[in-house]
Amino acid sequence: MSEGKVWHPYTQMKTAPEPIWIEKGEGAWLYPKSGERILDLISSWWVTVHGHGHPYIAQKIAEQAGKLEQVIFAGFTHTPAQELATQLVALLPGPMASIFYSDNGSTAVEVGLKMALQYWNNSGNPKSKILAFQSAYHGDTFGAMSVSARSVFTAPFNGQLFEVEFLPDPYPENLSKTMERIQELGQEGKTAAFIFEPLVMGAAGMICYEASYLDSLIQLCRQYEILTIADEVMTGFGRTGTLFATEQIQFSPDIICLSKGITGGFLPLGVTAAAGKIYEAFLAEDRMKTFFHGHSYTANPLACVAALASLECFKQENTLLRIQEIEKLHLGFQRRIEGNSFVQQTRVKGSLLAITLQEGKEAPDYLSNWGPVIYSWFIQRGFLMRPLGNVLYLLPPYCITDSELELAYTAIAAFLEHLGLANPEPPLPGPVFG
Repeated sequence: MSEGKVWHPYTQMKTAPEPIWIEKGEGAWLYPKSGERILDLISSWWVTVHGHGHPYIAQKIAEQAGKLEQVIFAGFTHTPAQELATQLVALLPGPMASIFYSDNGSTAVEVGLKMALQYWNNSGNPKSKILAFQSAYHGDTFGAMSVSARSVFTAPFNGQLFEVEFLPDPYPENLSKTMERIQELGQEGKTAAFIFEPLVMGAAGMICYEASYLDSLIQLCRQYEILTIADEVMTGFGRTGTLFATEQIQFSPDIICLSKGITGGFLPLGVTAAAGKIYEAFLAEDRMKTFFHGHSYTANPLACVAALASLECFKQENTLLRIQEIEKLHLGFQRRIEGNSFVQQTRVKGSLLAITLQEGKEAPDYLSNWGPVIYSWFIQRGFLMRPLGNVLYLLPPYCITDSELELAYTAIAAFLEHLGLANPEPPLPGPVFG
């Protein structure tokens, strides 16, 4: 029998090197079959917040597996789902009143978009236009792609995506222009919602922007009855220094989308939280006002228990304080590389450190040869660093130690020194990185 071909994400299978076979994860480290170890500096795509194999979360999942592993969530419920909903509603900023479960970040966004559009239909005032930032990334399903930048990720499907009004990226010089456009669209009365990643636009190249900028836009949206959707799939669960990035803004959104770090990296789970007015617009004797959406694994008990255990870890381990310590260490390293001729820009936000390498471009190019070169250089030295084009970043598990972070900083400094050699390693063709 021939071996089944595993098709890997974001990977050109013809040119990609053989994948690294991982047998174990512990703390901030991954352990390949070959016997070395790799320091996971990106939390395995931003999900592993407390570290690999956290014993408390693993224990809680094992206990739940012996009681109830799965049950249909239409017409049934269970304790982990109810407890998690109660905790999230209490923790999330603003008037969040209901929790709708799905199974990943893209589906959490799809749910949020569908809720917003149907809200206006159910209210007797249909609106269809969606606003998003120009370089946004919100996922890979069709609705999520529609509100994302037209890019290498969407190119084969652009003809099938619904129309979106893209606003300039949230740089200070764009604020007045963006507000003018929202005002114009608001006066037309056809705009249903504005979706955004609060404070940090992840796949766009870790673009960081001020809370006051976002407050200005949300306040204007409220004025014109445009719903606001915060995509906290990446920024949620401590990444920006607070449990949720939307805690740092004055005007809360109407809908919040969560995934990635919600279960501590153990199991897939998506959440779409909605304000009371959204939920109430679906309550009716008319069954046509039902929210007809669901997934086979909606509110899977194991995933819900993992999420509850992860929230408990935040309290037991004083995780938000540790994130502040990581941020201070990042800021110290940022000062160390100030003025380096190969560094165009650096930014720090919570556990995020992002470095844009000089390439003569503001936005990352996902087909740039920088990606494969950076990835290969670091992985050969035992560091998992998956760049966004010419943007190199750290988003480590919160359990990472000061000495482990220093290993990463030393490696980055060595890479920058490597670029300064007379004949540095040339860029080679390779896979797209995202």
